[in-house]
Amino acid sequence: MIKILDYEQVKIEDIFIRNDKAADITAAVEKIISDVRENGDRALREYALKFDGAVLDNLEVTEEEIEDAFAAVDPALIEVIKKAAENIREYHSKQKREGFRFERKNGVILGQKITPIENAGIYIPGGTASYPSSVLMNTIPAKIAGCRQIVMVSPPSRGGTIAPVILAAAKIAGVDRIFKTGGAQAVAALAYGTESVPKVDKITGPGNAFVAEAKKQVFGKVSIDMIAGPSEILVIADEKSNPAFVAADMLSQAEHDKMATAVLVTDSRELADKVAEELEKQLRLLPREEIARASIENNGAVIITDNLHRAVEISNELAPEHLEICTDNPFDYLDEITNAGSVFLGRFCCESLGDYLAGPNHTLPTSGTARFSSPLSVDEFIKKTQFSYFEKEALREVRDDIDIFARSEGLDAHARAATIRFEGEE
Repeated sequence: MIKILDYEQVKIEDIFIRNDKAADITAAVEKIISDVRENGDRALREYALKFDGAVLDNLEVTEEEIEDAFAAVDPALIEVIKKAAENIREYHSKQKREGFRFERKNGVILGQKITPIENAGIYIPGGTASYPSSVLMNTIPAKIAGCRQIVMVSPPSRGGTIAPVILAAAKIAGVDRIFKTGGAQAVAALAYGTESVPKVDKITGPGNAFVAEAKKQVFGKVSIDMIAGPSEILVIADEKSNPAFVAADMLSQAEHDKMATAVLVTDSRELADKVAEELEKQLRLLPREEIARASIENNGAVIITDNLHRAVEISNELAPEHLEICTDNPFDYLDEITNAGSVFLGRFCCESLGDYLAGPNHTLPTSGTARFSSPLSVDEFIKKTQFSYFEKEALREVRDDIDIFARSEGLDAHARAATIRFEGEE
């Protein structure tokens, strides 16, 4: 049974799981990365055999394999993936930036230019998990940004193939090249390159603890999106909310992982009790009951507050990955929300809309990082470059200011770079 707590008794730091207590895998990942850097494709093939049971003649997925996979997927699912792709494309196209340029007096020109990252690497999990939605969410923003090449990696099955639905989604999204490799070794291949896998400039996408650790270790050599933690959902709901709806939304995250966290914050004790009952009822119907039940019983909570504005305060302190506001007037609370990955407004905007079809990205900050970071977006795949142009008279006007400022910092060469251009003229 889920815990029901009064907000005055709650220690916020004890609600969401903020530290993964899994065994330290740092050394193992270091070894894998070193092996891939030294041995390239040979190391990737050996790890495919060791971890995936796959014997690979070719690491790269062929065009024929992609076409065969596309044909093998249920046409109804293909249409849904296309619809989702269009919604994601529409939303993310609004994020595209333009550079700017302006002039000051005396011929000063200042500005910023936008340049897409050339090569983006997308990691997509394999094995028992097939997430075509993650292919769309990671690829489409990169395409809109204008990345020249998008390279996808995913672990192969024992038969040496990638799930057809993953390949179909990659084709729809516009992935350029796909490789049969997963785990820390795939991240290393993207970061450093091998004989087959091209080196990329940024790596995004979800993965297990080894993938997350590998992304952490290669950061600096390449850019990464984030280090993702367990899934989180926080639901703010009033007394008129349907307890079955609220429970279903909480379970939509609890079924991800035993470490996932689902929290309800409400000003109605009656709703709290009914949601707890509904959770028990719906848990018994889930194929992933064991996982969801562990999440709900160990990490879940219902917090009762005196009003919904205090509920918003609790939410802002927790900075959840997903936040639902289940009221008749959810926009009344939106401006109060300062820390959340993605916000779902109203009684009929379930979190799973965001996972698949609404359009906003589902790659979101977890573990409280919504306090300072954002969902995956087009911005993740661009670079901003500043530029300045000063004519001689414009520099003359500020040379003394530069001289004073630079010498105050003990940087005489900085000062001289500005003043030397006018020596002998006065």
